[in-house]
Amino acid sequence: MTVTRQDFEDAIAAYWGARELQREQSAIKAAVGAGTAGSVRGGKHFDAIAVLLSKFFLDAGYPPESIRVAKSQGLELPGYYRPQKQWDLVVVHRNTLVAAFELKALGGPSFGNNYNNRVEEALGSAVDLRHAALAELYPGEEPWLGYFFIMQDEAGSRRPVKPAKGALPVDDIWHGMSYQERFGVFCRRLLSERLYDAACYITSSAADPVPHEPVDKLDWRRFSAAINARLAYLKELGFPGRR
Repeated sequence: MTVTRQDFEDAIAAYWGARELQREQSAIKAAVGAGTAGSVRGGKHFDAIAVLLSKFFLDAGYPPESIRVAKSQGLELPGYYRPQKQWDLVVVHRNTLVAAFELKALGGPSFGNNYNNRVEEALGSAVDLRHAALAELYPGEEPWLGYFFIMQDEAGSRRPVKPAKGALPVDDIWHGMSYQERFGVFCRRLLSERLYDAACYITSSAADPVPHEPVDKLDWRRFSAAINARLAYLKELGFPGRR
């Protein structure tokens, strides 16, 4: 079975604790090891998202042992500016990094405290790995990177934020933008610079867990299509096949 829109919405609801994982998702969770202590770097809230993304690869025939979601399985990947960096979901098969995902969120009430941290994390992770690939630290096919981000939808993230007065003026695009809008620009630029191959950016909340997708090119439909395109590309090359 393919991953459906309902699967996606159920996973977001589970992220907020609004819904338990369904039977099929629980089986996937058991297969790939999600839910073990410290399974996902961002915390157990992201277990449901890790399970959802794992399903793409399980359905494509990748064995559970190739899909890593738990720290005990080894989520570290080689870097260029540092020895290793821990990702949130890693699929390695036949000596190829099939996919690596960053799963991150930003919540209130003080969105400004962690906004720059989230930007720097995403940039650092991608640049480090891309340069490591150029240094031929990734054998097999070229690595594929995905970024999944949840912004808590509340007044504080929707309110326009005034850039601080600095030594030099900021890009005009940032004036009058909320944190939600800023992150849309950020994710679009991650893709345009090809730091990540796909990004999904949603807003949601515990009070209203239904995911909202403020930027068309960063929606779930395109994100899942990009994952399936990666799987189709590798299938043409004989993946998954034998290890």
